[in-house]
Amino acid sequence: MLPEIRFITGQERNSQMEIVIEDTLAEENDPLAALATVSAYIFAFMERLNWVGFYIARGDTLVVGPYQGQPACVRIPFGKGVCGAAAAERRAIRVDEVGMFPGYISCDSSTRSELVAPIIIGGKLFGVLDLDSPEPARFSEDDLRMIQRIANLVAKAVARSATLEPALV
Repeated sequence: MLPEIRFITGQERNSQMEIVIEDTLAEENDPLAALATVSAYIFAFMERLNWVGFYIARGDTLVVGPYQGQPACVRIPFGKGVCGAAAAERRAIRVDEVGMFPGYISCDSSTRSELVAPIIIGGKLFGVLDLDSPEPARFSEDDLRMIQRIANLVAKAVARSATLEPALV
């Protein structure tokens, strides 16, 4: 259950979000449910976002996974845009003005700033966690560190599960 968040702000809100996500991931064994729930929590807790979600690595391409927001780019090649750069470089990236980012891919024309963290499992890229905002310079260094911690929690939760592929019955 989502705790009451209307009356808390800033770092306290982010701390509460991390606790809720960590508790949820500790109990959830299905990676699809985990990714969907994490994107929903981030979208509910953090203000001034227009998109939150996951892209999953498939070969040398990122494929859209669970998310909250407007329809998204379905496939992003490694090295293209902020998500593709984070995937190729295996590092978190914070962009204050996406229009200035080399090779930026516009999936939503209202996005002005972006924050992306890779999800690494056993030294291999599983995917990326992507946050978009319609405000320039929306994300801080504290937000970057927080999203990296959440990406690490997601990596541990996904690594515990057998597969992301659906079971055939």
